[in-house]
Amino acid sequence: MIRIYNTLTRKKEEFQPLESGVVKMYVCGPTVYNDAHVGHAMSALVFDIVRRYFEYRGYNVQHVMNYTDVDDKIIRRANEMGIDPFELSNKYIQDFDQNLEDLNILPATAKPQVSKTMPQIIEFIQGLIQKEAAYAAPNGDVYFSVTHDEDYGKLSGRKLDDMQAGARIEVEEQKDHPMDFALWKAAKPGEPFWESPWGKGRPGWHIECSAMNLAELGEQIDIHGGGNDLIFPHHENEIAQTESYTGKPFAHYWMHNGMLQLGGEKMSKSLGNIISIKEFLSRRNADVMRMLVLNGNYRNPLMFNDETLDAAEKGLERIKSALKPAQPGAKGLPVEGSGALASAIETVKASFVAAMDDDFNTAGALGSIFDFVRAINSARDQGATSEQLQTAQDTLRELTRVYGLRLEEKSGSGDADKFIDLLLEVRSEVRQQKLWRLSDLIRDRLKELGVTVEDSKEGSTWHW
Repeated sequence: MIRIYNTLTRKKEEFQPLESGVVKMYVCGPTVYNDAHVGHAMSALVFDIVRRYFEYRGYNVQHVMNYTDVDDKIIRRANEMGIDPFELSNKYIQDFDQNLEDLNILPATAKPQVSKTMPQIIEFIQGLIQKEAAYAAPNGDVYFSVTHDEDYGKLSGRKLDDMQAGARIEVEEQKDHPMDFALWKAAKPGEPFWESPWGKGRPGWHIECSAMNLAELGEQIDIHGGGNDLIFPHHENEIAQTESYTGKPFAHYWMHNGMLQLGGEKMSKSLGNIISIKEFLSRRNADVMRMLVLNGNYRNPLMFNDETLDAAEKGLERIKSALKPAQPGAKGLPVEGSGALASAIETVKASFVAAMDDDFNTAGALGSIFDFVRAINSARDQGATSEQLQTAQDTLRELTRVYGLRLEEKSGSGDADKFIDLLLEVRSEVRQQKLWRLSDLIRDRLKELGVTVEDSKEGSTWHW
């Protein structure tokens, strides 16, 4: 049974879908006004892994990720560039779609956009007004009334009285309560707008996700996900307006990933410490970013620097080492060796599922995979044939596919492989003569060519 840490209840709970065999999952996507950065990649990767694991366990996942293409930031940047806001947002939607493909992230089953959901947004706001959960201000704005929702603050654990003490109303706002939030904003000169019962305007941020969610997945969903910076106010306000509209519990499980940190600070445009996804992929393989995420706990902050990326890359190479073919002239494993490899296959499958069932404990599952890699490499060193290695290697590929790892191998020609084998034989002789500097030189020069040499008590092996 899969157990998920639910931000709403602050504990792990057994996953019980609303509909048998189906997972309805909505994940907040980006506001598209600039290049997406590796912080966006982290959240997308976390929920891609969650989705892949549910599918591995036999569920049909309905995965919705939205694009916010109507926003103050988009309008401001488009005005600075002298272009139409939708021209800007469409460019970055296409760019982000390409980023996701490059990162091997499965396409969402639906990718709604705010600009294409306007009738549903207006209908949603009208329904809230009819239920007296929202009100139209004289200036054309529409606000949600937080005092209408007795449970307001239940996701973040904040109390309305405490929030009110630190809140203030801007001069142009006409709220009844300082914490009331905008559902509809009256149009300002030079901004895109839509006609509505309250005049020309555009939607507020929070209502967009509630309306897109309702349009794509219905009144109730299983999982709502996003970064933990969205818990308040965005997700808090989504709960308030959606449950006020439907009268039903909204998302049964709220999942939030931790933030990516660079030098101990959250990565953000305001701090100017942004690394775009494009920039990252120009330097590293996409699997390295995925391994970085897998090495941690998705709910915790994740350090992003050369040291953690190098560790992720090294782990990736360790996994790839188990996919090497049998040694030339392999005679086959003895009976006990064959039995040990078969046992390792059963162990890794069980350990992988046990770890992932426990709130998607990818780091724990990776530990089992690395144990399995050692078992495969040991069997090869003992003379396992290609046929004996095949089942184990297929199992390894199956489990790493659940993580979305592509494990792309650099391929050399047969002659190149033979030459590298020869170099390792020479290096072995050099090491026996304790000529360590020459031994290290051969290893380092091979590394520059993309060849990794690994030394162990049994000898030296290499892989691309």
